[in-house]
Amino acid sequence: MRILIVGDLFVSDQYYDNDLIDKSIQDMFSSADYRIVNLEAPITEDNPKNKILKTGPHLRMSSDTIMPYLHQLKIDAVTMANNHILDYGDKGVTDTFNELVDHKIKYIGAGNDLTEAKKPLSLHKDGMKIAILNFCENEWSIAEEDSPGANPMDIIDNTNQIREAKASHDKVIIIVHGGHEYYNLPSPRMQKQYRFYADQGADIVVGHHTHCISGNEVYKGVPIYYSLGNFLFTSKSTIEDWYTGLVLEVNIEKGNLTSKLHPVEQQKETFELSLLIGKKREDIIKRISKYNAIIEDEEKLKNEWDNYVDTKYDVYLNYWSPFSFISNRYVRGVLNRLGIKGLNKKGIALALNLMRCEAHVDMSKEVNKKYLKG
Repeated sequence: MRILIVGDLFVSDQYYDNDLIDKSIQDMFSSADYRIVNLEAPITEDNPKNKILKTGPHLRMSSDTIMPYLHQLKIDAVTMANNHILDYGDKGVTDTFNELVDHKIKYIGAGNDLTEAKKPLSLHKDGMKIAILNFCENEWSIAEEDSPGANPMDIIDNTNQIREAKASHDKVIIIVHGGHEYYNLPSPRMQKQYRFYADQGADIVVGHHTHCISGNEVYKGVPIYYSLGNFLFTSKSTIEDWYTGLVLEVNIEKGNLTSKLHPVEQQKETFELSLLIGKKREDIIKRISKYNAIIEDEEKLKNEWDNYVDTKYDVYLNYWSPFSFISNRYVRGVLNRLGIKGLNKKGIALALNLMRCEAHVDMSKEVNKKYLKG
């Protein structure tokens, strides 16, 4: 069984009827048994009334634009556990389900309620039964007991899902949407968590979300790919890595699982997508090898993480400033230029306790959700 897994797919309406995907990629996808892509936005109408209250951008795609790409690539299933799938509310999610069903494309990582969102996708070939599970970070998209959305990252629930899938399948593939945007390495917490998934029975763990490629490791015989980067994302960025992605090829034969990467690249102006060859491919493989060396050394990984935290120090402190709650961005800008932060150690200690202490996390989440609904 040959399975191809890729990262974020988002095609905006201005690329309707464009031929962006090179024949080399089309041929690769045609020859696979199964093809899985991350559907980075709901397929729904552009109705502002459906937009949820959230931080960050709202993304959506139209059926007329995205479906030709899914069919051209012969996509069998899409992962929907990501931070944008609920951007246009319940309607956006259910519209997406309906479109996918109409086009005979399966989906995982989302459902009409939390129970449905947790269900695995089963792939079958030559007597083998493979489970695909899909989780995402808890960022504006999670299903509830009685409302649609994504399957959340929850260590206890995820463990139960992996063990249940393992009991009835030959192999379990985990696809996680999470990580730190534009950072090419996992945090130490991510490494610990993804390795834990392997300990619970995952046969391979695959990540995306960060809009950049990362490295990989083999932990106790289980391959872990921390980020495949973007696949096709028709939005311009100043980040060079935005335009580079990885196609992960997973081969399962006679109970043995092997995997390898195929680097791809989008053209910056046209977004035309092609396989990398020659020196460009070699350069990406070398860069991944450097990331791998860091990932395999926990001390180096921690040092890199500490350095990255330093680059985000001011940004994250400002998030906790009382001035971040001022809705007028011009007022916020003036205060920022004047160097007025509104911060003190007592306030930051309170914030840290509220996000770290489990009892306070429980209460803070419920109170804040009630406030936003009120």
